[in-house]
Amino acid sequence: MENPIIPLNLIPIGSTAKVTELTSEGISRRRMLDLGLIAGTEVESLRQSPSGDPIAYEIRGTVIALRSEEASKILVQLM
Repeated sequence: MENPIIPLNLIPIGSTAKVTELTSEGISRRRMLDLGLIAGTEVESLRQSPSGDPIAYEIRGTVIALRSEEASKILVQLM
């Protein structure tokens, strides 16, 4: 059975996923593309802030914090 496609903000801490699609638009989409979030990119969920938002992700060897609102527009498939 293939893993379902879910928003990035729902993957468990310590999990790795592969980007399948970006649903954001405009400047937000451009920012995500500039960060290297294109189809096929591996993303690892590293840690969550004490308040729960933002979450730190490793993307192409760089640690980046994304708010849940931004991460929810990045669709991924767990690996």
